[in-house]
Amino acid sequence: MNDAVQLTGVLEPRDAWTADACSMAAAIGVVGKRASLLILREAFYGATRFDEFARRAGISEPVTAARLRELVGEGLLEREPYREPGRRTRHAYRLTPKGADLLPALVALMQWGDRWVDDRGGPVDLRHAGCGESVHAELHCAAGHEVAPGELELARRAQASRASSA
Repeated sequence: MNDAVQLTGVLEPRDAWTADACSMAAAIGVVGKRASLLILREAFYGATRFDEFARRAGISEPVTAARLRELVGEGLLEREPYREPGRRTRHAYRLTPKGADLLPALVALMQWGDRWVDDRGGPVDLRHAGCGESVHAELHCAAGHEVAPGELELARRAQASRASSA
């Protein structure tokens, strides 16, 4: 089974260009820290408060504070003030549409971990609330066909100005 993506057009041969403006590398720069991904996981699981993120993700308060600042700064989470009676104003953190768009990537990471890292197949299962069936990430083209890795082609976007940016 060939899982390599087929390079097409100016992207073939591979040594003719570099991936110096790679969207994948840029995305990893935004969410690539372990604590960032765990905080996002907890946001998807309903956490909104600082102490929830630190406790549930198992990360220190200084790291939690730094990652929350970064995720807010990148527009993945937004801060919302709240105040409990007799207490000072604090902030809750909520996913933005930009942050919510990461769910398929987190589901894919969970699915991969269930298959290749956890001998038990993972401790939890994502299910469709409508029918109860398990949910999994897969690749589909715009026409709806399921696509295997060996069926992918990498092509330069029409608006790209340089062959070196892919």
